[in-house]
Amino acid sequence: MPRRVAFSILLLVSWLASLGQFRKYSNEFLNIGAGAKGLAMGGAQISICQDGTAGYWNPAGLAWSGKSPDLNLMHADYFAGIAKYDFASISLPMKGSERYLGLSVLRFAVDDIPNTLFLVEPDGSINYNNVSSFSSADYGFLLTYAQPIRNDDRMRISFGANAKIIHRKVGSFARSWGFGLDAGLQMHAKKLHLGLMLKDVSTTYNSWLFSFTDKEKEVFYLTNNDIPVRSTEMTAPRASFSGAYEFNVGSQFDLMPVMDVELSFDGRRNALLSSASLNADPRLGLEAAYKKQFFLRAGISNFQKALEDSDTLNQKRVWIFQPSVGAGFRINNVTIDYAFSNLANQSNPLFTHVFSLRLNLVKKEGNKE
Repeated sequence: MPRRVAFSILLLVSWLASLGQFRKYSNEFLNIGAGAKGLAMGGAQISICQDGTAGYWNPAGLAWSGKSPDLNLMHADYFAGIAKYDFASISLPMKGSERYLGLSVLRFAVDDIPNTLFLVEPDGSINYNNVSSFSSADYGFLLTYAQPIRNDDRMRISFGANAKIIHRKVGSFARSWGFGLDAGLQMHAKKLHLGLMLKDVSTTYNSWLFSFTDKEKEVFYLTNNDIPVRSTEMTAPRASFSGAYEFNVGSQFDLMPVMDVELSFDGRRNALLSSASLNADPRLGLEAAYKKQFFLRAGISNFQKALEDSDTLNQKRVWIFQPSVGAGFRINNVTIDYAFSNLANQSNPLFTHVFSLRLNLVKKEGNKE
């Protein structure tokens, strides 16, 4: 035990000492969300996710995804189809035990980006035939393990962890590989739900390599641009706490408010509560359910201070946030969810439509579905 304590203290001290080396916004595609249910509720999911998307929100929730494999699919277009975001996950209960494995795959990409490096010929003329295209794509692979550590009539507690591999590619110019770990806890009483998520707890490292032809290097040199060779990008650990409570409204309706608070430690951010050493970013969600089959959802997140649009002097700051709403229904082992989510803030209508599908692959005697 003393050795474990000493190791934990050493790990904490080394983590705090290296905070100044982290990039504040790194691997941001991993913060978009997963599943229309979570996006409709503003990302407030850490204490209540109990399906295949738990590999993204809180790996501990995978322990309550059921005794059958659980498949989740989601697609969304952003910025009028310029960017595309896809998410897929599957959870697999291990035979003869209460342990669960899961795999989640995320892809965020912008395709058909014009490459105008050689648009201008050496003589100064413009040749549009020299314009080609490339894609910028980010991939995340989350391998999840979860298991209950208490499961009785009074309380259910579970633990889960992610090993994640990150691959990012910008045409033929740059690519990176990264690795990190997440860990989480969930506790469920009769109506109270609590969750803890430690994201990038190991510090996530991305190692970038750049590759340019001699002709491309010449263009960079003539336009006074630096030619990168390699770099390392580090994502700082973050901690999130979550709580939810279920209210019964009559015999068939349920109402559940949820609140998540994400804490970051990598310097001052534009968050609701911000300081040089600690930032707190809350997310609020609400779900109304009828017979546990039909759902209405709403959420707000990403509280920030920004310049007011009508202020031409750029001196007045106001609070903004991202609203979202959604709905869902479940029939037997099929669940379809929808989210109408804002990409900017409540005064800027940059909305997108998100659909997701959940299939519980129930095995019935004499038949497989």
